Amino acid sequence: MASVAFRNIEKAYGKVKVIHGIGFDIHDGEFVVLVGPSGCGKSTLLRMLAGLEEISGGQILIDGKVVNELESKDRDIAMVFQSYALYPHMTVGENMAFSLRLRKADKATTDERVNKAAKILNLDPLLGRYPRELSGGQRQRVAMGRAIVRDPKVFLFDEPLSNLDAKLRVAMRAEIKALHQRLKTTTVYVTHDQIEAMTMADRIVVMHDGIIEQIGTPLELFDRPANLFVAQFIGSPSMNVVQGVLRNSGGSTHVDALGAQWPAPAGGRDGLAVHYGIRPTDIALSADDQGIAARVIVVEPTGAETELLLQIGDAQFVVVTHGRTSVQPDDTVHLKVEARHAHVFDAASGQRVA
Repeated sequence: MASVAFRNIEKAYGKVKVIHGIGFDIHDGEFVVLVGPSGCGKSTLLRMLAGLEEISGGQILIDGKVVNELESKDRDIAMVFQSYALYPHMTVGENMAFSLRLRKADKATTDERVNKAAKILNLDPLLGRYPRELSGGQRQRVAMGRAIVRDPKVFLFDEPLSNLDAKLRVAMRAEIKALHQRLKTTTVYVTHDQIEAMTMADRIVVMHDGIIEQIGTPLELFDRPANLFVAQFIGSPSMNVVQGVLRNSGGSTHVDALGAQWPAPAGGRDGLAVHYGIRPTDIALSADDQGIAARVIVVEPTGAETELLLQIGDAQFVVVTHGRTSVQPDDTVHLKVEARHAHVFDAASGQRVA
């Protein structure tokens, strides 16, 4: 196991800079997820850590040692890619043992490590099969096993679940998290799927346009996003956001938006132009027709929950209610919002209003 540190990392392709002075630490044994939209620089950062991309500026340290000039094979890392990259003419066991044979490890050590990894990943019955005889999930486990046998200081995952169907992705998320809990190896995981990030990470690094927007635990990012980008990126369904004006007088705070007064936490100056956010799960339907009126557009029952698409003025809101509802399209409902659940962001900077 090892710690990882990024120190003012920059990456440019010619005159185009894609990483802008990123710096943060990953603790020994920590599971950190780099998340963000396509093109934000997360995979580029991972590839620089792996030694597959040159670093334009700054330093990367593994276990306190600068590795900028080290070849990938000398960094003691193991990487699992989006494509499984298994050798089709080799069995599962041979694929898993290949990296050790390249290092000229003796047969006893190789067999011991392969059998240990196979047991961890429930691949014992599959060691004699070829990749063409495996399902997508089994192939991904073999790719993970090939990384495990190397016993690296750091595991790197580059969107490893993107090629799997939805049900299998859920199962593999749990397997990767359970694997980390058993091995306790420092892990850096890249994904564009914020659900993967929320369910797997010890800490999440949210990236956008080559910079870091926020670093924190999943619940820190969900409960207290630092800016509007993080607020709208983290959480599913996405946070409802409308433009308004902050009113902070007489000991109470609210936001004037869409012809209504929306309760808000204290803070910020009166008259400030803001973005007001509220998560779909933090809005309740009033039972006594008191609150903010909205027209129902779509009702989507999912069994345990019901998702409503509502129209308020010229904006659409999503509300998630627990259980089932008799509400129908074109009905008028009234919404209850508590100030403690609201998020307010400066319209000019996008930063959270304290």
